[in-house]
Amino acid sequence: MLDLLWRGAVIGVGATILMDIWAIVLSRFPGQSAPNWAPVGRWFWHLRHGQVFHDSIGAAEPYAHELTLGWIGHYVVGILYGIIFVVFMGHPWLAHPTFLPAWIWGILTVAGGWFLLQPGLGIGWAASKTPRPNMVRFMNLVAHTFFALGLYGTALLIR
Repeated sequence: MLDLLWRGAVIGVGATILMDIWAIVLSRFPGQSAPNWAPVGRWFWHLRHGQVFHDSIGAAEPYAHELTLGWIGHYVVGILYGIIFVVFMGHPWLAHPTFLPAWIWGILTVAGGWFLLQPGLGIGWAASKTPRPNMVRFMNLVAHTFFALGLYGTALLIR
């Protein structure tokens, strides 16, 4: 079991790194912004008081280290997703990784953003309160496809 946990953690980090590389590359294109994990850090900070949902995270009390906390939270979630996936898939998948299960898991993990984080930030269920919700949803699916590629690629590297 310990083997599955450390491999899952490493795979989760690799997947999160690839997703971040995609976000950085994407931010170089016109109309795209760089990732900003400060609002997520503020959201994590307010969770300690049991406040999950906000009308607007921007209106919530700031936290001095929210950007750092946002990055840490982002990687902790990626690690947890990696561990859950590897524990579910087990040693057979680790010995012979395939992309399809990783991609299915990557797409399923979008639910955490759509139904917990985004409403928690005040942008609605599946970004419904944003100016272009369908574009946000599409970009979330693309980002999580890169997360899945990272799961698969890191599993290939460490097998």
